[in-house]
Amino acid sequence: MEKVQLRTYVFIDQMQPQFAAYSASVAQGYLPVQGQTALYVEIAPGMAINQLMDIALKSTNVTPAEQIVERRYGMLELHSDSQADVREAGAAILKEIGATEQDRIKPKVVSHQIIRKVDPHQAMLINRYGRKGMMLLADQSLFILETYPAGYATIAANEAEKAADINIINIFAAGAFGRVYLAGEEKDIVVAAEAALAAINDLDGRAE
Repeated sequence: MEKVQLRTYVFIDQMQPQFAAYSASVAQGYLPVQGQTALYVEIAPGMAINQLMDIALKSTNVTPAEQIVERRYGMLELHSDSQADVREAGAAILKEIGATEQDRIKPKVVSHQIIRKVDPHQAMLINRYGRKGMMLLADQSLFILETYPAGYATIAANEAEKAADINIINIFAAGAFGRVYLAGEEKDIVVAAEAALAAINDLDGRAE
């Protein structure tokens, strides 16, 4: 296999209800359910993701929801009821590319903002813009987070849902940058924002 750069390596211990439902709504493959463990891996170049998916599926009992191949990047998602099986699949991927988890790019928070009491017209625009999750309602607060690399948006959204009573509006976890849109009461959004930012800042990795 040609030299592969590990960009994102995200282990999600327990998929939260909305996060799992959102993931299922955009999945190309087998649908995850809440409570399962998931692994997201993003690499460059993108074409190598095909071989890594093959290796992971043959290594243990995991199920794929996503395999995305772009010009520069490739991303996969694997999930299972067993954390051990997901970790074993991840270990097989890392072994194949000669990397460790710490060889991933350390995530960065590119931008984040809270919009309080969202105007109904803006809520309508956001709901029409590729929404796959819950509806954004007028007068709710909205938290928007942008991450680099993109795949880290997944753990930010899942950890935010663990921490607070919020609604997931959108998660963009592939491409140049990741984005998360969360909505709810202001007090809940503040807590969710803190959890999402901590999830990103607490991950280690290499400087790009």
